Amino acid sequence: MKEWADGVSADRPRGTVVERIRFHGHRMVRSLHRNTIEVTMEEHLTENGDCIIGVGADKGCAGLSEALKGALKRDQAMVTLRISAGGETFEISARGARALELSHPLDIVIRKSGFTSNRTLAVGASAAAVDIPRSIVSKLKNPLTTGVLEVEVERV
Repeated sequence: MKEWADGVSADRPRGTVVERIRFHGHRMVRSLHRNTIEVTMEEHLTENGDCIIGVGADKGCAGLSEALKGALKRDQAMVTLRISAGGETFEISARGARALELSHPLDIVIRKSGFTSNRTLAVGASAAAVDIPRSIVSKLKNPLTTGVLEVEVERV
């Protein structure tokens, strides 16, 4: 896929911004949370982190491109999220919000609710960690598995 310097994908409709966050699995990935999904740059994970699907991410919210941040900070922004691991992909729809801070240095959180914090990437998500297919979760329990969170925002 070709991308222009501002992060806008050349093979997607004009006005669409796409960014990928790479992470890896962890033996403690449980993916059981009913309201959120999280990836983190942290390397450790405990049983309490039941929304975390990946560690060692190559960026947190603060590291996202300015093009993506600008597109996400619109109440009408339509967000498509794709979680890929081991040859499988799970797609989620969500939306942006003017209230998004996108400033956390380590974490990225996708929420079903409308709650925002500096860790929130998108709100109103169609799925949470518990909804991710168990075949993908099983792959993400392996620390050698590389995962990708693709964030696609249609500028409206």
